[in-house]
Amino acid sequence: MSADDSELAKMFKALGHPNRFRLFVEILEAGESSFEEGHRCFLHTVMERLDVGAPTVSHHLKELVNADLVATEREGKFVTCRVNPDALARIAHFFSRT
Repeated sequence: MSADDSELAKMFKALGHPNRFRLFVEILEAGESSFEEGHRCFLHTVMERLDVGAPTVSHHLKELVNADLVATEREGKFVTCRVNPDALARIAHFFSRT
């Protein structure tokens, strides 16, 4: 298995958990703009939508970050996040190959 395949497997494993998948989709839908364009996905908003507590979101967010699917940034007491566009491109490329 190549390093690239191992990284993809790690991404798919992270997305395999229902709560992580839902969190990823929430971040993806809320953060179509980049950090530089000023769009922010505040985690407290995501927690309210998913009806889960901060420790659960924190754990699943950490797994998404470790799989390089999501990037985070601290703004005062808030953590903002966005989906890693390179990871999306790699996943799309995987599914588009014939």
